[in-house]
Amino acid sequence: MEKKLYSILGNSQKLDGGAMFGNAPKAMWHNWVEVDDQNRIDLACRALLIKEDNRNILLEAGIGAFFEPKMKERFGIVESHHVLLESLAEHGLTHEDIDVLVLSHLHFDHIGGILSEWQEGVEPKLLFPNAKILVGKEAWERAYQPHYRDRASFVPALLQPLKDRDEVYLVDSETHPVLGEDYRFHISNGHTPGMMLTEVSMPSGPVVFCADLIPGAPWVHLPITMGYDRFAEQLIDEKELLLSDLLERKGRLFFTHDAKVAMGRLDKNENGKYCLSETLEQVKNIEV
Repeated sequence: MEKKLYSILGNSQKLDGGAMFGNAPKAMWHNWVEVDDQNRIDLACRALLIKEDNRNILLEAGIGAFFEPKMKERFGIVESHHVLLESLAEHGLTHEDIDVLVLSHLHFDHIGGILSEWQEGVEPKLLFPNAKILVGKEAWERAYQPHYRDRASFVPALLQPLKDRDEVYLVDSETHPVLGEDYRFHISNGHTPGMMLTEVSMPSGPVVFCADLIPGAPWVHLPITMGYDRFAEQLIDEKELLLSDLLERKGRLFFTHDAKVAMGRLDKNENGKYCLSETLEQVKNIEV
């Protein structure tokens, strides 16, 4: 089956660099990213579009534009319009053309794009009416029964429409019949319980949508985690397990939050540390 991959930008964010790099000192991470006068760094909310012969698959929906202006400012959302819908239109698609939507977890910056953009006095509507939606079973349960530590990451305005939606499939195994054997899932619990990373089988080696296990190129370095991660040590162990496996299989990593790097091939440098080669700022009509 032929697959073509495209990186699809959604609304972007600016978030505190210290929160994004956890216990790494600013003296280290400020060399990797640009910082504004509020100590914020630029973040993408990038989705992966997979065009097959007879269906369109979208991995994630980004943060979207559903927040009212006050909340939009609080979370550093840059654009007011629904960027994801514009990006899909550049590929000749609308949200109605997506056949399968895979959500790695239910934090608002990964699923906000499922709602229409905010308009005063108008209730946002659920988009992607023709898509079968896949979510990890444990991630689903976590979202509807969150811990005090992370409950602010789960927004009822997003969760209730999903709960009411038909054709939401809860995944509790390595594969799922909706996607088929060309796709498998890696489960990670370090960022949030039950986060699901989708691996896409390609002729030149697998591509893994890294979600928040590895949000961008700097986080490929094993010790680097986010302040938002629930269990940092567990996340590092999960990252090492995934990367050691992908290195042997000549895998590529796809990043949702890196403002400049969409995808790169996993490698090791002369010091034996994980790094990237063949990096791409945009994935466009690539049969990797």
